[in-house]
Amino acid sequence: MNQKLTVNREFHVTRRHHGRKQLRNGTAPAVPVGRVPRISRLMALAIRCNQLIRDGVVANQAELAHFGHITPSRMTQIMMLLNLAPDIQEQILFLPRTQHGRDPIKEMDVRAITQTLDWRKQRRMWTRLRASTPAC
Repeated sequence: MNQKLTVNREFHVTRRHHGRKQLRNGTAPAVPVGRVPRISRLMALAIRCNQLIRDGVVANQAELAHFGHITPSRMTQIMMLLNLAPDIQEQILFLPRTQHGRDPIKEMDVRAITQTLDWRKQRRMWTRLRASTPAC
C-alpha cells in the first residue's frame, strides 16, 4: 500500500548576477534610461484611485486621502486629472522619460486645463503647453 512515487522532471534555473536578471542567452535585459515624469505617475494614481472608489474598496476621496497621508484638497487636485480628455490622459501617461533635470511638464501646469470641462478647449490648451515646454 505505501509505495514510493518518484517523479523525474527537467527544469531550468537561472542565476542572478549582482541583482540583474539574466536571460537564457546570457545577456541582461535593457534597463530604461531616465525616470517616469511625476505627472505621469500622478495620472496613473488618479486612475487607480478612481477604480478603487468604483469597486467599493474605499468609500470616497476623503478616505483615500486619509490612507495616503495627504490632505483631502491634495487628493482632489490629483483626482481632477480625470477631468482631462481621454487622449490627453493617454499622452500624459506615455510622456517620454526625464533623462536629467526637472520634468518639463508639472502637475501645476496642467491644473488650469483640468478645470476646463470643454475637451476641445483642453486640447488647445494642452497643445500650447506642449509647444511651450522643451523636450516634450
